[in-house]
Amino acid sequence: MAAGRLPPGALTLKQFLRRQQVLQLYRKILRAIREVPAEQDRRYLKDWAREEFKRNKDATEEDAIRMMITQGNMQLQELKRTLKLAKS
Repeated sequence: MAAGRLPPGALTLKQFLRRQQVLQLYRKILRAIREVPAEQDRRYLKDWAREEFKRNKDATEEDAIRMMITQGNMQLQELKRTLKLAKS
């Protein structure tokens, strides 16, 4: 293999960084869900998050991925706001 050549199927740096963003968002969502008081709601939200990420795992278009990350962050913030209101 020549220097500077990537093996087939290897991620580019941009793809690798975007993947890290997605995984970080998924972890943050799961951590926030742990704080939901009702077990049934926690289970529902966890299943919902898992299905959303699975459904979009094959997305390759950069703009679409960025939009999904932005949307996921907005939903995470809304969940955190809701949890904060429920605690007060």
